[in-house]
Amino acid sequence: QVQPAESGGGSVQAGGSLKLTCTASRNALCQYDMSWYRQAPGKEREFVASIDNDGRTKYSDSAKGRFTISQDNAKNEMYLQMNGLKAEDTATYTCKKVKYGIYDSCRRHNYWGQGIQVIVSA
Repeated sequence: QVQPAESGGGSVQAGGSLKLTCTASRNALCQYDMSWYRQAPGKEREFVASIDNDGRTKYSDSAKGRFTISQDNAKNEMYLQMNGLKAEDTATYTCKKVKYGIYDSCRRHNYWGQGIQVIVSA
């Protein structure tokens, strides 16, 4: 299986926007929870946002009101729209896919992308 792959990162000034995309394969028999994490240099990795198999979303306090997580399962894509970016958002953003389900082919497993850099300059 190919690990999830992130795209859409880059450098932006404070107040700007970026949209990250996570491309991850799916098995129609399985269920998936998708999420974004980030890690700034010298800091612990932290949760940013998630969307479960039913489309329910969760956000960190920092992300609420600024970031929006969504997915297009037909395209095997999951997104993080980031608006009103701040310098504190500078980090490596990583996509996480959690597979689970009742079928033998859906044994619970986590998949992590390699991460993509987001730099927000003040």
